[in-house]
Amino acid sequence: MKLSAELKALEARLGHKFTRPELLLRAVTHSSMSSTTREDNQRLEFLGDRVLGLVMSEALLAHDRHASEGQLAPRFNALVRKEACADVARQIDLGDALKLGRSEMMSGGRRKQALLGDAMEAVIAAVYKDAGFEVARDLILRLWGSRIDTVEADARDPKTSLQEWAQGRGLNPPTYEMVKRSGPDHAPVFTIAVQLGNGDSAEATDNSKRKAEQAAAKALLAQLERS
Repeated sequence: MKLSAELKALEARLGHKFTRPELLLRAVTHSSMSSTTREDNQRLEFLGDRVLGLVMSEALLAHDRHASEGQLAPRFNALVRKEACADVARQIDLGDALKLGRSEMMSGGRRKQALLGDAMEAVIAAVYKDAGFEVARDLILRLWGSRIDTVEADARDPKTSLQEWAQGRGLNPPTYEMVKRSGPDHAPVFTIAVQLGNGDSAEATDNSKRKAEQAAAKALLAQLERS
């Protein structure tokens, strides 16, 4: 089959020329666009998640030969979670090539974190099926790049750190509350407040509730360290 201009451009950004271009087309096809003659990317997403996990496990073991399983697990989670996959997808403008049904297109599907993360995993599987594990590993390590070197700082969840800080001082766990939601449905913005039992609090805003909670916890930790 012949690739469209959008898929040829994506192929170039990936740095891999497919011998089976139908795999790339399937990897970018969302379920809203699937039909009896066009498969969606869900099965490839399932496979890509496992390929990514193996590559990251190997990379983390090689990067820190003395780390314990307890140290490696949060680093691994930080590298393979949906947010990380979506960030890499944005880096290569994967959203531009997604094949979406009208409803997903109208609701801003090209920018949705879940769709981007799923498609990134599907693309990894497509490369794996097209050229084998070594090529897929090289692709992943190149696209994830410095994230592997800096993951230790990212892996420590600020919410966990804040909860441990509170428990260490005999306080109840921090509480999180959504103060405000703004923006359109396809691109919401959340403002989250976190509060401790001693009255200390902080707020943060992000387009993901989870990230806003983490940012609020991080801001409160920084505030506590200064006090």
